[in-house]
Amino acid sequence: MKISQADARRLWLRAQRLDEGAAFGTGPAAVAAAIRHLGYVQIDTINVIERCHHHILWSRIPNYRTAALAAVQSNAKSAFEYWAHALAYIPTDDYRFFIPAMDAWRIRPHPSFAKVDPEAYAALLTRIRDDGPLSLRDIDDAMLEEKDHPWASRKPSKRLLSHGFWTGDLTISARTGMLKFYELTERHFGWTARPAPASPRAFAGYLLDRGLRTQGVASLESMTYVDAPAKAEVARLVAERVACGSLVPVAIEGLARANHWAEPAALDELSALLPARRVHILSPFDPLVIQRKRLSALYGYEHRFEAYVPAAKRVLGYFALPVLVGDRIVAAIDMKMDRRAGALTIQKWTWLVPETRALRSKIETALNRFERFQKTA
Repeated sequence: MKISQADARRLWLRAQRLDEGAAFGTGPAAVAAAIRHLGYVQIDTINVIERCHHHILWSRIPNYRTAALAAVQSNAKSAFEYWAHALAYIPTDDYRFFIPAMDAWRIRPHPSFAKVDPEAYAALLTRIRDDGPLSLRDIDDAMLEEKDHPWASRKPSKRLLSHGFWTGDLTISARTGMLKFYELTERHFGWTARPAPASPRAFAGYLLDRGLRTQGVASLESMTYVDAPAKAEVARLVAERVACGSLVPVAIEGLARANHWAEPAALDELSALLPARRVHILSPFDPLVIQRKRLSALYGYEHRFEAYVPAAKRVLGYFALPVLVGDRIVAAIDMKMDRRAGALTIQKWTWLVPETRALRSKIETALNRFERFQKTA
C-alpha cells in the first residue's frame, strides 16, 4: 500500500496520542496508561526546564502533576526503571522482556563494575533486607575514590547499588528529584520469585508490537532502535505476519529505500483521521523526536541536541525544544525556567518555516501553558 509522508505523520501522531487532548484521562491512572501505551518514558537529569520524563507525560495528559508518576512507581508499582534505549520508566507488565539483559549483565558486567566486591555486595543486600530501601546518601563510605567518568560517584557504594540495579537484584522504589531509593526487587513488587525471562522470539514480538503501537507505520530500524541484535528475529516475525495478513507492507512516498509495515486496522483508520491541529512544545527526548533519522525522514527536520556542544558552536541552543504545530515542526526554542522569578525565559527562537503573526500567536499561547506547567508540576 502506498501512502504519503503526510499520511505517515498522521498515523505517527495518532499512535503517539499527540492528536487529541486527553487520550489517557487524568491522574495516576492516566500516567500508568500512557507508560503502558508508549512502552517507555525516558528519564534524564537535565532540569533547565521540568525534567523530560515529566515533560513527555505532560504533553499527553492535561493537568499532569509529578506526584502522579511517583504514585505509579512507588504505590501502584505499575512502572519500573530500567534501560530501554536509555534509562526509562517501563510498564511492570513488561518486566520479563528485560530479564535477559539483567542476566547478561550478571554474567558479563561492564568493565567499570569488575571491581565489585562480592562480600561488600552481599552485605549491602543484607542491609537493605534488614533496614528497607536505601539511597546513596544513607550509606557512609569509609574511603572515597577518584571518578572514572563525569557522571560517576566518588562513593564505592554507588557501584554496588548500580550493580544491583543492572542485575535486577534491586529496583528503584522511589525518587526524590534524582535521588534514588533502592529496594529488593521481589519485595518491592510482592513477588515470591521474579517472572520467567522472555525468549528471544518473545522479545522480538515485544519490539514489533511496541513499534507498531507507537509509530503507526514502522520500519525494521525504527522498531529495533538501539537494539540491532534483535533485527533478524524481528524481521522473521514481520515476514510471518505479512504472510498471514496481519501486517501490510507500506511504501511511503519519497522513502523508497526503507521498508515499512502497518497493521490493517491502522491503515483502515487513516481515512477517518482528522488533520492534526494541536500545538506541542516537545521534549528533545520525546518518543516523536528521539529517533532522529525517522524524524528527519518524515518531518524534514534534523534536531540538534547541543547541551554538550561548546556554546560558540551551538545552532539551536543548549536545550532547544521542537515546536509541533499540526503535523509540522515549525520552530525550535531554547528556553530556561527562572525558578526564582517564576518565569520561563526564551534563550533563542529558531524558525524553521516563514514566521507569521498567526503562527507566533499559537505558539505563544502554548508557551504560556508550558510556563504554567513549570510552576505547578
